[in-house]
Amino acid sequence: MESSESTRRHSAILLADAVGYSRLMGLDVDFTVDAIKASRRIFSDILGRHGGRVVNAPGDSILAEIENPVEAVQSAVEIQSELEKRNAGLPAERRMDFRIGISVGPIVAEGDAIYGDEVNVAARLEGLSEPGGICISSGTHEIVQDRLQLQFEFLGEHQLKNIVNPVPVYRVLYGAAARSPRKDNVAAARLNKPSIAVLPFTVFGGDADQEYFADGITEDIITELSRFKSLFVIARNSTFTYKGRAVQVQQVARDLGVQYVLEGSVRKAGNRVRITAQLIDAIDGSHIWAEKYDRELEDVFAIQDEIGQTIVANIPRRLESANLERSKRKNTENLAAWDFFLRGKDHHHRHTATDNVQALEMLDKAIELDPDFAEAYAWKACTLGQAFARGYRNDRTELFTEALDLAQKSCELDDDDSEGHRILCEIHLLQRRYDQSLVHHERAIALNPNDPRIVAQRGQLFSWTGKADEGVSWLEMARRLDPFPPDLRADSLGQALFTARRYEEGLRAYRLIGAPMPRHLANLAACYAMLERKEEAAAEATRVRAQQADFSAQPFVESLPYQFDADREHHVEALRRAGLD
Repeated sequence: MESSESTRRHSAILLADAVGYSRLMGLDVDFTVDAIKASRRIFSDILGRHGGRVVNAPGDSILAEIENPVEAVQSAVEIQSELEKRNAGLPAERRMDFRIGISVGPIVAEGDAIYGDEVNVAARLEGLSEPGGICISSGTHEIVQDRLQLQFEFLGEHQLKNIVNPVPVYRVLYGAAARSPRKDNVAAARLNKPSIAVLPFTVFGGDADQEYFADGITEDIITELSRFKSLFVIARNSTFTYKGRAVQVQQVARDLGVQYVLEGSVRKAGNRVRITAQLIDAIDGSHIWAEKYDRELEDVFAIQDEIGQTIVANIPRRLESANLERSKRKNTENLAAWDFFLRGKDHHHRHTATDNVQALEMLDKAIELDPDFAEAYAWKACTLGQAFARGYRNDRTELFTEALDLAQKSCELDDDDSEGHRILCEIHLLQRRYDQSLVHHERAIALNPNDPRIVAQRGQLFSWTGKADEGVSWLEMARRLDPFPPDLRADSLGQALFTARRYEEGLRAYRLIGAPMPRHLANLAACYAMLERKEEAAAEATRVRAQQADFSAQPFVESLPYQFDADREHHVEALRRAGLD
């Protein structure tokens, strides 16, 4: 029975949590204690000015109540702005950022304490927020959207732990975020789904010779999960940055922006394999599911499929496997061919001229053992494309022709393999066959909507064919799927932004490239020139000439697959303004 001292009321609940508190305590206890005390004073002072109060402040968390939701959101913005000022003079490792979640609804108060679902909702919203960010419920958004000079970004519906119904979530855009809001409506819509990162499976016993096998298992699980359109799956390039590192699941989730993490191990002995896997809800650290598989090697493909199906079935919302599109990929039944295939992919991912040659040798052996192995043909075509793009070989015409033949062979053997269609899209685009390029791209993205290469390819395709703003949205999505390293998609994104006449943003993208080539520097110069920043344009042009003395605007732009003359002429004009005739 409810206590006579209990009261019910309608309020906004604000819950905040410090980011990296345990790490800061490990670095310097006294500094961290002083910082958390100073942060509490900021919260208390600003909330008080808006008619709110701090209800409780255990450890690094702060729970507050404000009767007016408008005042709650305004106070949160002021708090984050004040904390940002305090952090401005500190090195990155000393910064204490906070995440804030706000919900509004009925609560029960007993003395100074408050209870109710809205407290739980605010806590879950805080977990979805970025460091220094604010997430609010749809009920809060409905009240404040027309009463504050702020912008809001819809992040989709989220199934929050211990909350029965999905909660629509909004991000508050303020400060720099408000000046440059995401234009990626496609990305926002696609985030309305569970997100997962698959960490590289470890080799049980530390046998380095078996790493390629564990990596292959991991990559195949990522590929299979990516085929489920109801999941948002982080790419291999990003998750493999954690290989060999001791990391906390929660930190990985924060780095990659996901809710779920899959980790596991592989042990191969003779004709037997043991695979362990566990799925973790990284927001609260709870283990959702774990399993151990002891099987004959012949069953390895079934294990991969079973892991993927089980993950999907165990993620909240209880997505039923029967309602999801399944991959129609034709796995080879030849284990020796599959082993060479994994070795070939392993060498391909190392990105050196020597490894490129070794990758081709391994893939040739896989094809020799199984002439109907569609994926092996596709990856050989991709590896030849790598040699073409990175200049590992001089026979570019022959490489191009062979890659085309291999990609076509892959699609003939298995029209449901996205890799072959992805490569054919690229080849047809370079040959200015835009309709054929789009046909193969549409097929590729339908088969694997989470592959960042295919998502980025959509952005590139749109950028070259007169829809650069839409292309930017897809390239931003690719960067969300594959956030590490940050310069991986910067070239294509910079090109799309330049084509969209968004020069300031283009500059920011190109500056992410660690070792810029002449074409990157030329486009940097072009962005500066179109912004009338002549000295900076001239400086970048000088860097271009230092690397490539014979650089010339017209031949360079003619080599790019623009569909329309207006985009081509715009690019030439910008380079000429920069002094790169």
